[in-house]
Amino acid sequence: MSDPRHTPKQPPRPKNISGEERRVGVELEFAALSARDVANEIQNAFGGEITAIDRHRFAIKQTRLGNFKTELDTRYAHRPSEALPHQSDPISASFEAIADALREIYGDISSLIVPCEIVAPPLPVAGLTELDDFIHRLTAAGARGTGSSPFYAFGTHLNPEIATEDTHWILSVLKAEIIMSDWLRSVMAIDFTRRLAAFADPFPRHYIHQVLSPDYWPDRDTLIRDYLAANPSRDRELDMLPLFAWLDEPAVRRVLPDMKIKRRPTFHYRLPNANLGVSGWSLGLEWNRWNVVERLAENQPLLDQMGAAYLENDRRLLPENWALRTSEWLVI
Repeated sequence: MSDPRHTPKQPPRPKNISGEERRVGVELEFAALSARDVANEIQNAFGGEITAIDRHRFAIKQTRLGNFKTELDTRYAHRPSEALPHQSDPISASFEAIADALREIYGDISSLIVPCEIVAPPLPVAGLTELDDFIHRLTAAGARGTGSSPFYAFGTHLNPEIATEDTHWILSVLKAEIIMSDWLRSVMAIDFTRRLAAFADPFPRHYIHQVLSPDYWPDRDTLIRDYLAANPSRDRELDMLPLFAWLDEPAVRRVLPDMKIKRRPTFHYRLPNANLGVSGWSLGLEWNRWNVVERLAENQPLLDQMGAAYLENDRRLLPENWALRTSEWLVI
């Protein structure tokens, strides 16, 4: 019998803003396989054509699931996307050739500790099962996840499409994730190296208190402005910058003009480990944990009660273990 924990459950709001089935994108980090090896594995599993962008970055297009990308997860190993493909001036061309050679050397060396990353195409929720099967294939080929080394601060990022542009719903999901954060971190056993590296930091305490205040239901402009003031960083466990840039890119660019932000109508959920090879772990499980957040966001009375209880507990001199308290709320 299949384990129901790993069967991806449909979210409370199954349709996206276009009225179609919501999809989720996945970004997965791991070690011990080259980007070329991973591109070959993707092609063998799903078909498609491989295009080498550089020695450590590949596009796999027109697979039966859509377009994939795989790369060494460091910008120093790749030619900048804005760089010209060819310079006619001999001196400039020589410098470009040297720079490209240095990038390749850097990539070859850093591949020992820098993760390879897969960016999968957005898939219907049920499609996560196919990606889980593919992850088993990668693990069999030698891919190693977060727990394989104390140096591996690897993560799994989920990018669920939003169900609506309604500010109240978007904020409800943000509130729910903040309330559930301690519980999520506890059940996931977030790796110490990832916590130390701060790639998926919790929100600042002052911002948590602002957002969970029972009368905090601002309009969209105020929500975005407050978020940017408190979180001028991509390194949050729930990175709202891609969504806010999609909703109002000028507002985001005024505050963060130089930060690389890919605007898209999705949440960018960065918290889970990349537990390749760990028994009992799957993308389906991580999605179902996220689904707990969305279910809480739909229950306004419970969301309000838990938000008030969180703030009361956080203000105590000796607060209770909120992750355990959260577990009690979940049985309601």
